[in-house]
Amino acid sequence: MAFALFAVSFLIRPFGAFFWGYWGDKLGRTKALAWSIIIMTGCTVLIGCLPGAGAIGLAAPIALLILRLGQGFSAAGEYAGASALLTEFAPRQRRGMFAAVVPASTSSGLLLGSLFATALYGLLDEAAMASWGWRIPFLVAGPMGLVGLYIRRKVEDTPAFKAHTTRQMAVVWQGQQKPPSPTLVLFRDHAKELLQGFGIVLLNAVGFYVVLTFMPTYLSENLGYDAGASQFATTLSLVTYIAFIFMTGFIADRIGRRMALILASATFIVLSLPAFWLMSTGHYWLAVLALVLMGAFLSLNDGAMPSAVSELYPTAVRFSGFALVFNIGNALFGGPMSAVNTWLIDSTGNTLWPAYILIGAAVLSLIAVLTSKDRSRQDIDYPDPAADPAVDPRTDAA
Repeated sequence: MAFALFAVSFLIRPFGAFFWGYWGDKLGRTKALAWSIIIMTGCTVLIGCLPGAGAIGLAAPIALLILRLGQGFSAAGEYAGASALLTEFAPRQRRGMFAAVVPASTSSGLLLGSLFATALYGLLDEAAMASWGWRIPFLVAGPMGLVGLYIRRKVEDTPAFKAHTTRQMAVVWQGQQKPPSPTLVLFRDHAKELLQGFGIVLLNAVGFYVVLTFMPTYLSENLGYDAGASQFATTLSLVTYIAFIFMTGFIADRIGRRMALILASATFIVLSLPAFWLMSTGHYWLAVLALVLMGAFLSLNDGAMPSAVSELYPTAVRFSGFALVFNIGNALFGGPMSAVNTWLIDSTGNTLWPAYILIGAAVLSLIAVLTSKDRSRQDIDYPDPAADPAVDPRTDAA
């Protein structure tokens, strides 16, 4: 039931992707990113203020569900907005490292939340946690809204987006046709890149929620390890992931995003089953070793993914393209992964299902990467004649 509620908020992410993607490509990266952070903060703090069922009855879980959907809606703009912003601000030779900040901050938030909850359970008794202690992690999210306000007021938009809007305004001033909708251009002229982007984010979506979210439950409920020890093992895996993520961003800058993603997919294809066999031996430290290695494998993929997907799309549709493939991938294959794995293991008795799913995701991601073009050596602001009538398609220059 908990995993099902967790997955519900992902259902609204594709709708949020259309909204934030359109806004980010039409009005600017900073405005869309700032408002998505502010909405996320508001929903999170309101969850911490929510009266219990004893006070307002059925309205309590309904309000919780609505606020959880609000979180999912705003999250649809955060990852894509941050990736587009950092990729466009970064020097060409360091785009991989700059964009690696996004998965590093996401996983750092997950780690901080886990440590915060662990500390509260250690400091408060069960009655205090049930009464008011559970509210604290939601309420401390309040100051994060200040980050959104700062971005909205102080951070200018990226040079790439400014150049794009300047080209489009020149078209309007000359009395030519109105620039087309970014969403229309994306589906009409970049369908191939949409499929490639969806494939590239697939391993990230599946891997993140299998390796870094589902594992405590898997180790304790399915393999019989102590619950606290299982949480500790997953925390070590998360620390490994965060520690390696900037290194993998650097590697992606050196060898190219395409090669880094190929290596990551090949690693998961070859080593997922051995890693899960190690976990099932009953030897705790072998399970810890397997999880730490999987965290390192995942960081190789996720460190290169934000810059690789951002580079797939021209400036005019970059926010929309990233938002759609990332959020649809997470809605279909990320959020539901814990529930799906639990159901498959309970239905079949086979504890290797997570490994099979990781291998399948890695194969599909590998195909997508092999069919895509590596633009890591190319300037990020390559104009798109389909979206910008001021661009001469013969010279690709305004």
